[in-house]
Amino acid sequence: MPRKPALSADASPWAPPGDRERERAAKREAVLRTAARFFNQKGFHATSLDDVANALNVTKPTIYHYFANKDEILFECTRRGLGAIIEASRKAAAQGGTAAERLRSVLMAYAMVMLDDYGICVARTQDHLLSEPSRKQFRALKREIDALIRQVVAEGAADGSLRIRDVRIATFTAAQALNGLGNWYNPEGPTSPEGAARQVVETLMDGLSAKA
Repeated sequence: MPRKPALSADASPWAPPGDRERERAAKREAVLRTAARFFNQKGFHATSLDDVANALNVTKPTIYHYFANKDEILFECTRRGLGAIIEASRKAAAQGGTAAERLRSVLMAYAMVMLDDYGICVARTQDHLLSEPSRKQFRALKREIDALIRQVVAEGAADGSLRIRDVRIATFTAAQALNGLGNWYNPEGPTSPEGAARQVVETLMDGLSAKA
C-alpha cells in the first residue's frame, strides 16, 4: 500500500512559535507607540482607546488583547521611557574620562530619550494619573535615574572636574532641565532634536564644569 506523503511545514495556517511571538511583540509595540503619541498630543484623560484603535485600523477589543486597560498602557509607555534613560545613562557613565566628560555623555543620552515618544510621555505624565502599584514602580525608576546622575556628579565634585555646591541640588536641577525638553521642544521648529538636546546639555555643563 503506498505511503501517504508527509505534510510540509507550510501546510499549517499557523506561523511557527517564534514568528507568532515577534508578530505579537510588534503589534503590542504599535499599540504603545500610537497611544503614547495620543497621550502626548491630547493628554491622558482626553485620549480614548477608540482613538488608538481607529488610528491602527483595528477594533477596541483588539487593544484589550494586548493590554487590560488604558492605565496599563500609560504605565508601560512611561516604563519604556524611564528604562531607556537608565540604559543609555548607564552606558554613558561607564565611559572613560573625567567625571565631567562622563556627565556630559550621561546628560546627552538622557536628553535624547526625552525627545522620543516615550520620553515625552514621561515628561508629561503626573504620577497621580497612575494606579498605586504603577506609581510605586514609576517613582522607583525615577529614583534609579537620580542615583545614576548623582553618582557621576559626586565623582566630579571629588575629582575637581565639576564645580558643585550641593550634589543633590545639582542633580535635581539637571534632571528638571532635561525633563523640560519633553514639554517645550517643537519638532516643527528650526532646531533638530539633537541640536536642542546639545544646547540644553551644554548650558548645564557651563554651570557645572570647573573653570580652567
